[in-house]
Amino acid sequence: MQEEVKKIHIIGGAGSGKTYLARVLSDILAIPAADLDNLFWNKSYGTKKDPAIRDKELEDILSQDSWIMEGVYFAWLEASFEKADQIIVLHTNMYVRQMRIINRFLKRKLRILPTKKENIRDLVQLLKWNAAYDTNNLVKAQRKIEVYEEKVIHIYSKRELNQLLESIKQK
Repeated sequence: MQEEVKKIHIIGGAGSGKTYLARVLSDILAIPAADLDNLFWNKSYGTKKDPAIRDKELEDILSQDSWIMEGVYFAWLEASFEKADQIIVLHTNMYVRQMRIINRFLKRKLRILPTKKENIRDLVQLLKWNAAYDTNNLVKAQRKIEVYEEKVIHIYSKRELNQLLESIKQK
């Protein structure tokens, strides 16, 4: 990763480790991280924000000198991809993602993690959506970012992720 990286966009399926990576990078680089779920959804899953409000909130983040953005979304994020110094694509195994989603849901219900207003039906819908993510959304997202190939990093394993983090720590 080049030294002048101040704007990072992380994309991957639900449960792929985007939030974890954003948090770690935020700590290492002292750059604020933003979860795109907070821009896309109102306080509960299932009710989307007005696109004008969402786009204004995105614009506010993108106007900052540095940011880390993470989420599954791609269709409305052309400006983020364009302005990013680095785009990190997480290719986490679908079964690992599914287990992480279920684990996160249970931890929220037990109030071990901050809760979002979600129910079993939301969980089932997310698991179904996530099962099709690699062949549907990820393919479309990769088509959208292929024009930025020189700044895209694909992470396929924990080893590659750790190598990336070590290289960042050494700078």
